[in-house]
Amino acid sequence: MAYDQNLAQRMRTYISAYPNTVEKKMFGGIGYLINGNMGCGIHKDYLVVRINPDEYRQALRVPFVKPMDITGKPMKGWIMVSPQGYQDEESLEGWIHRGMQYAQSLPEK
Repeated sequence: MAYDQNLAQRMRTYISAYPNTVEKKMFGGIGYLINGNMGCGIHKDYLVVRINPDEYRQALRVPFVKPMDITGKPMKGWIMVSPQGYQDEESLEGWIHRGMQYAQSLPEK
């Protein structure tokens, strides 16, 4: 399954607010990088979000959130949000903001 094009279009609206952001094809979907660090993206119909690893366990308690595991090994600090978890614009914007803010806090690549 290719990544959700509709989700990509919705995300671009919010991503455009962040300077130095690049959209890049990766892991069979797309990723949004800020200053060279990925903050969020799309895998199939999942919203992928990079979060502070210290907040990982807490994030997994949120409905419709699961570990990012596309290789058989979960990636700590990365979560996948199913469509029900980003259905409304407020939720989508909140997840994007969380991922992009964390990526922006990392050293530039």
